[in-house]
Amino acid sequence: MDDPQEFARQVFASQPFSQFLGAQLASCGPGTAELRIPVTDQLKQQHGFVHGGVLSYLADNAITFAGGLALGGNALTSEYKINYLKPAVGSLLIARAQAKSAGKRQAVCQCEIFAVQEGQEKLCAVALGTVVSAA
Repeated sequence: MDDPQEFARQVFASQPFSQFLGAQLASCGPGTAELRIPVTDQLKQQHGFVHGGVLSYLADNAITFAGGLALGGNALTSEYKINYLKPAVGSLLIARAQAKSAGKRQAVCQCEIFAVQEGQEKLCAVALGTVVSAA
């Protein structure tokens, strides 16, 4: 992997589900990733909040990108847990993940998910997961 950021962009672009949700890989670096999703009505549940499955997708994918970049290549989520802190309300979701520890074959990563409403970020979920090398 000569250029990790280009590798990450190519992997992200090849994910049909990410494209379906309108997700964007906003930035990435060694052991970090930021994903964004503009909030649309199709992503909400019956109370008008963003569906928990969308937040869960963001946590899973951001953790896997951060872990994969820390491990130096393709990676898969081994497990993750998410805590929903408050309903996600706003126009944009931002997931920021970073590898907290990385070895040769696995990385432990943390992700915070924010809902942006009227220009203010509000923390709505946190997740912790383990990513393993796919190679």
